[in-house]
Amino acid sequence: MLEAESDPMLDIAADLLEALGAGRRLAVATVTTVDGSAPRALGTSMAVDDQGRVLGSISGGCVEGAVYQAAEGVLETGVPALAEFGFTDGDAFEAGLSCGGRIEVFVHEITTGGCRGELDPRVLRELDPRVLRELEATRDGRPAGIAIVVAGRAAGTVIAATAAPSDIERDGLDRAAAQRILHELTARVSSGVSGTLDVDCNGDALRVLFVVAATAPRMIIFGAVDFSAALADASSLLGYHVTVCDARPLFATPQRFPSADEVVVAWPSEYLRQTHTDSRTVICVLTHDEKFDVPLLREALRLPVAFVGAMASRSTHERRIRALESAGVSAEQLARLHSPIGLDLGGSTPQETAVSILAEVIAARTGAGGASLRSQTGPIHRTAAIRAAGS
Repeated sequence: MLEAESDPMLDIAADLLEALGAGRRLAVATVTTVDGSAPRALGTSMAVDDQGRVLGSISGGCVEGAVYQAAEGVLETGVPALAEFGFTDGDAFEAGLSCGGRIEVFVHEITTGGCRGELDPRVLRELDPRVLRELEATRDGRPAGIAIVVAGRAAGTVIAATAAPSDIERDGLDRAAAQRILHELTARVSSGVSGTLDVDCNGDALRVLFVVAATAPRMIIFGAVDFSAALADASSLLGYHVTVCDARPLFATPQRFPSADEVVVAWPSEYLRQTHTDSRTVICVLTHDEKFDVPLLREALRLPVAFVGAMASRSTHERRIRALESAGVSAEQLARLHSPIGLDLGGSTPQETAVSILAEVIAARTGAGGASLRSQTGPIHRTAAIRAAGS
């Protein structure tokens, strides 16, 4: 099963809605398989409308021309198509996939106005209003998800997360397959992870692409200091919902942290105890004050979050570890603590430190080692599973 972080076809939701609202037909090309050093993630989409305009990007420029031609063909016939680009270095270069990887792209038509012209109405599928509502939810920053059948006799069917099995028992889908798809889609919307799955439908193997968009992951920064301001700026650029929390109202002001989504004046451990966190939440403790740090980290290390890090010198770190052990924090919990926080990049300014911290956050999320790409072999763009298998 292939998986990727969320936001794919849905990353061009606003553009799709605008085009559909104007009554245009669209051929949407979505990445369904990624092998090797393909530049974009599973689920990334680009669309071509019936006036020849392009929305989004499928590969950062590598294969746009070939995908555009495939999309034009789908707009002419209404028949969905699977296209593959790359695989060998020679084929990849010919297609424009100069990074040497391989991607598979599913191209299908979506429309809200039904069949036009000479196209066979049995081929075209008018978009379910529920799917439009999923696109609207994505545009508005709310969780959303759709499933696209990319192979099998139901290829081209698009299913909304809010559908019921009885709504989608059509186009070759039976009740069991519909229930399986909706169950998987619901779970993936909750986890925020896109991916593919093979589903049996009366002996016919359907390949289904699940495309989900989650709310932005949280970055909670404790400590209203200069390093926090730089980290808030950089985290915002990476798409985090940034919260800065400090107990001192003189320092915790929106004016000092303009890129933060919220600035909270509260005792750190008490705030963390009552605020929402999940498996994607990142907690960075930059306070340098034991009366804040120890109760805060004791609380943070009990939570099932993605990352807990704390700024410290070597001596401060050792003293803090002893205090946490005395406070009842287990060895297993302490092993989750990234302290001193950040990768060794040699920087020292607040901005350079922010890069160092976020580099470690990304490495922890993906399972990468943080080594120079020059010293590595194999594909550059690799999933955590591939990295783990090669270690």
